[in-house]
Amino acid sequence: MEIKLDLHVHSERSPDGIMTLEEIVSLARARGLHGAAVCDHDRALTDPPRFEDFLLIPGVEVSTQLGHLLGLFITGPVDTRDFFEAVDIIHRQGGLAVLAHPFEHSRDGARLAPAVPLLDGVEVQNSRAERKLRDANRLARSFAQVCGLPPFGGSDAHCPQEVGNSFTAVEVDTLAPEEVKAALAAGKGSPQGRRSPAWYAARSQLTKRRKTGAKPLSYVKWAVFAAKCRVEDILRKGD
Repeated sequence: MEIKLDLHVHSERSPDGIMTLEEIVSLARARGLHGAAVCDHDRALTDPPRFEDFLLIPGVEVSTQLGHLLGLFITGPVDTRDFFEAVDIIHRQGGLAVLAHPFEHSRDGARLAPAVPLLDGVEVQNSRAERKLRDANRLARSFAQVCGLPPFGGSDAHCPQEVGNSFTAVEVDTLAPEEVKAALAAGKGSPQGRRSPAWYAARSQLTKRRKTGAKPLSYVKWAVFAAKCRVEDILRKGD
């Protein structure tokens, strides 16, 4: 059977997230998904609740010197910001180490060369990645193909409206975690999706300011950023 998985979602456990795990599952189900990976910023989901006919994948998004790294199917915390140490910890837990939105801010693929031999895949479809560089996902897909790495896709959702905007379709016999993990690692996934409006990036940044008790000046800067996002969405409405 073909299943659809949003392999990059943020919950309220992220500083800029607002969704509970139950809300993520409900939204994903309503949009025809069979599973989702919760990958909060530098905070691992290690013991997710179980849901009938839905696979909630434990994950993390680690901030490293080589960019963001997704750990999928992990079983414990990943308490480091060093890329190489993080990959080692993820692998020792039996998880998959996936480079997240690698061209969101830069077109320089050479900087990622040290990471290639250690990776289990590359996120080639991310609904937020093209806010700054319009060809970010295309570059990621090309990079994965050249390096012979499996493709992954996820929405990078921080708001309810974003869940399922990007996902990975894959053929499996059951929703058993080990079977799904093996299929993804073997490169059988087919990432698909669309860009999320830039406004949701502004929304999540406002959430972060509220959660962290930001100072007034930070809200002024946010207002400027939010206005830019609104203009960007208007200009790209026909894309």
